[in-house]
Amino acid sequence: MTVPSNSSERADVLFYVQHLLGIGHLRRASVLARAMDRAGLRVVFVSGGMPVPGTDVGGCEFVQLPPLRTLDESFSALVDAEGWELDDQGKAARRNQLLSLLETHKPRVLLFEMFPFGRRQMRFELLPLLDAAKASDQPPQILCSLREILTTHKKPGKTEWILEAVERYFDQVLVHGDPAFVTLEQSFPATESFRDKIRYTGYVVETAHAPGATSNKHDGEVLVSAGGGAVAAPLIEAAISARPLTSVSDVPWRLLAGMNLPEASFQKLQQLCGEGITLERARPDFTELLSRARLSISQAGYNTIMDILAAEVPAVLVPFAATSQTEQALRARLLADRGAAVVLTEDKLNANSLAAAVEQALAPAQKAQLFDKLDITGAERTAALVRALADDPESGAVS
Repeated sequence: MTVPSNSSERADVLFYVQHLLGIGHLRRASVLARAMDRAGLRVVFVSGGMPVPGTDVGGCEFVQLPPLRTLDESFSALVDAEGWELDDQGKAARRNQLLSLLETHKPRVLLFEMFPFGRRQMRFELLPLLDAAKASDQPPQILCSLREILTTHKKPGKTEWILEAVERYFDQVLVHGDPAFVTLEQSFPATESFRDKIRYTGYVVETAHAPGATSNKHDGEVLVSAGGGAVAAPLIEAAISARPLTSVSDVPWRLLAGMNLPEASFQKLQQLCGEGITLERARPDFTELLSRARLSISQAGYNTIMDILAAEVPAVLVPFAATSQTEQALRARLLADRGAAVVLTEDKLNANSLAAAVEQALAPAQKAQLFDKLDITGAERTAALVRALADDPESGAVS
């Protein structure tokens, strides 16, 4: 992280990201930030979620808004770092800080992670920011940074609201995926009105995850991971109970519960771990562990899947599906259809079903090697596209 700059020079990019439950949004955005930094762009990276130790945005200027998170997986309430529900004063403080950043940096490109396709809870601060940007003397290009699969919108009027926001404010929608694998329309069918604004960038992955960068020996431990960990407990507990029922009960199992799992839950799980099981919050060398792992058991978030495919490790996926979340379920099913993973749904998760899925994933079979077939240039292509727009706003046809 860098110390805020005092330069009066216009920023190339003001990049807003708000993570609420997990840390996947922040991680993907930080990869993009580093790519834009390498491309020579002056980026102001604005994070509105809880601070995550080790977040690396390269040489970008990092700005932390008063942090917010969701109270639980229902996303029903926004709370501050102390757990108090966000009030009007808190909303005003964040909104004013964003407007001040816009006025100070006068960015050439205004980039939003997910919004308006997600993070609609933040419209109290983002709509005023968008209106101010549109009304400024030097209006920026306004872009959305979007993962390849969205959760199906079932709330009446939500899709219409999204389409109106895209039409009114956004110049481009950058979809970080490969249309040969999955198109945006498969999870968000209503794309006809803004089809000309969609740009597929390829998948966003860490630089170190190039094909061939991993050892692929896969003779090590079983690695169980649950992303940020806010909803990790059921998966971790099932893994502990499933271990003695599998053919890999004699090898070490490492359980990564995530930084957001409540401490009381972490301690309870710790008491369940016997010999041969290591429970940790997180590991900075996660991708290295994955490259040597005998098996991965995880949810099916965007970043985790990219890590698994890069490592070419046998995988059991238990997609997060609380409160009708459909994104991970679709991604997992697409991978299973291509022979790249075994899928176990959350509603069927228990020791016996997980043990059976482990055996299926470990069964001898030809590796799908799907990673080599995907476009994984998303970080670099996004940076090039944003670079072109910052230099020349009329270059919007770049793809």
